[in-house]
Amino acid sequence: MRIYGVTGWKNAGKTGLMERLVTDITGRGFSVSTVKHAHHVFDVDQSGTDSHRHRMAGATEVMLASANRFALMHELRDAEEPPLQVLLSKLAPVDLVLIEGYKRESHPKIEAYRAEAGHDLIAPRDDSIKAVASDTELTLDRPVFDLNDTPAIAAFILREVGL
Repeated sequence: MRIYGVTGWKNAGKTGLMERLVTDITGRGFSVSTVKHAHHVFDVDQSGTDSHRHRMAGATEVMLASANRFALMHELRDAEEPPLQVLLSKLAPVDLVLIEGYKRESHPKIEAYRAEAGHDLIAPRDDSIKAVASDTELTLDRPVFDLNDTPAIAAFILREVGL
């Protein structure tokens, strides 16, 4: 499975870049899936729905399915968060999986960087970051792209993964 990450600190532009990359890369005819790491509690289900009631009753997994899509919700119930590789193994095969977050994992990544966010660059201390997408000019030992030059960033990632 080909994977590539988009990482960076909060408010660096990761989600916007991910969205644009998915649009660009799927527009080139490749299939793409995404994994997004969340540091906060979240719920994709809504209180009062049948699936929510199943989960609240104690089900470990609840699959909600229709003619348009299905969603599998898995309750960890105090178990540890699964490693990224375990989560990736649950995805159907695609040409590329883009991963948002997981900055401490070793897969290749591009760092999204906005100067106004006020954080230091991660790239100088992390060899897994192969390039930086920035809103300001930077001089680094790896490629630096304009944060909004999605076609160039997508082309770089596709070359990196051999697509």
